[in-house]
Amino acid sequence: MKTSSFFGRSELTRVLWSFRREFYMVGVFSMVANVLLLVPTLYMLQVFDRVLVSRSELTLLVISLITLFLFLVGAFSEWMRSRVLVRAGMRLDEVLSTRVFNASFELNLKQLGSGTAKAFADLMQVRQFLTGNGIFALFDAPWSLVYLTVVFFLHPVLGYLALFFVAVQIALVWFGHRRTLAPTERAQAAMSEESRSLQGKLQQLETLEPMGMVHNLGRTWQTRHRDVMQLQGSSQALTHKLMAWSKFLRYSQQSLALGCGALLVIDGQLSAGAMIAANLLMTRTLTPIDMLVGSWRGFVTSRAAFKRLESLLEAHPERDEALTHTPPTGALALRNLVATAPERAQPILKNLNLEVAQGSVLVVLGPSGSGKSTLARCMIGIWPYMTGEVLLDERPIAAWSRDELGPHLGYLPQDIELFAGSIAENIARFGEVDSTQVIEAARSAGLHDMILRFPKGYDTAIGEAGSMLSGGQRQRIGLARALYGKPKLVVLDEPNANLDDVGEIALVQAVQILKRQGSTVVLVTHRPGILAAADRVVILNNGVLQTDGTRDAVVATLREAQQVPLPAT
Repeated sequence: MKTSSFFGRSELTRVLWSFRREFYMVGVFSMVANVLLLVPTLYMLQVFDRVLVSRSELTLLVISLITLFLFLVGAFSEWMRSRVLVRAGMRLDEVLSTRVFNASFELNLKQLGSGTAKAFADLMQVRQFLTGNGIFALFDAPWSLVYLTVVFFLHPVLGYLALFFVAVQIALVWFGHRRTLAPTERAQAAMSEESRSLQGKLQQLETLEPMGMVHNLGRTWQTRHRDVMQLQGSSQALTHKLMAWSKFLRYSQQSLALGCGALLVIDGQLSAGAMIAANLLMTRTLTPIDMLVGSWRGFVTSRAAFKRLESLLEAHPERDEALTHTPPTGALALRNLVATAPERAQPILKNLNLEVAQGSVLVVLGPSGSGKSTLARCMIGIWPYMTGEVLLDERPIAAWSRDELGPHLGYLPQDIELFAGSIAENIARFGEVDSTQVIEAARSAGLHDMILRFPKGYDTAIGEAGSMLSGGQRQRIGLARALYGKPKLVVLDEPNANLDDVGEIALVQAVQILKRQGSTVVLVTHRPGILAAADRVVILNNGVLQTDGTRDAVVATLREAQQVPLPAT
């Protein structure tokens, strides 16, 4: 259908179009509510022009009862349209929340933790607008024409006066859109940037406080904050000026309409009841437009939030859950891999070609800054700025669903990220805790005996980001998490950085266990002590594979060149 294709321009508009039934219902209830807003006007006309003339108490009783009933119907319609919109907002959140979570997670992954997408704040902004006064104003605005038509029927002069004020209000809305949209968007962008900057500083307090850097960075933040406040103040000033003019027009309309009606009554062209009714109708005519002016700021912010959500969902499409693969064996291949980074002139990795056989142990050596950690991220498919191919079992790793691939992949990053919860929950990756596999992973990492010494064993809470643990303990729990479930591909980035001699021995044993169970292991390090577990060694230097061969051949070459002190293998 044409309509469906039009609203199907993006995933977000398709979701909103799926709520058309609810919006139709709101439109029907809005029609009933707005039609019944004419009831006070008709009641007033009957009281002034019929009851007061006939002095009939029965007539007054009947029309009062009818009016009361219609008021109840109007109140029911108002309540129902609010109820429909609130439920639609809740269902919208149910439909989009998981999708937005996954998309925002992928965005943060591609930004390498450089900031948050604030996607859920945008979703809440859109949902609140769709269930608030702004959407009611949009549904009520067309009924201004009905009220205007009735005013014309009462008297053309009053109709033209109402039409004049409607035109001025519409011009005010248009002017407000032109003048407030850009400043509001600039203010919001500046506030988001300031928030990201401040959050980044707060995460580095342990570095800032000891070296007295807080005051210096505080001055930089104050300068940026003042700029943000100036932008926000200018935007708010424009909005408040717009609202002030709207109030002036509304009050002027009420007084001028009453004065004009009084003049017509004096001339005998209008009854007193019609004069008051016309004044009331003119107020009803301008009320939805006035609501639009009042909710304009919310509309602008919701529009910006909608665009951000739309871009987010388009940039990170939902994976087809129907595309499932057989579990991987762990064979890894890099073909013409080039990794870059924003604002960096030279590539980090330069045209790498590498084959890692299933069940083998590869050690990647190299000096700091040679691209080892970037290579590890490319191997598991989380580095966003790369070209070439990373293949797992001859399939591009980016084509795998993370939910599908996750249980078969183990990864230990250089910076260990643990989460608030128990040791068992962290090792089990916060899925369903399989006690047998948790203990097996802990034993493989040489962690089991240490955990049993904690007061609550595996149920011990480790605090936010593992704050209750030492660096070595965090690293070994991270290693156990990587080994959980016997993954087929395990990539360990500097796994021995915080380990003592006992921990490094446990690491070598863990790698040997992985090898016996047929897992492919990639160890990224600059410390050669782990070479005892290697089948194959590559040396990375300035983003280029400088050396590639078996462990014994590479060790012999390095000893001859005396590049690094090497232990006996």
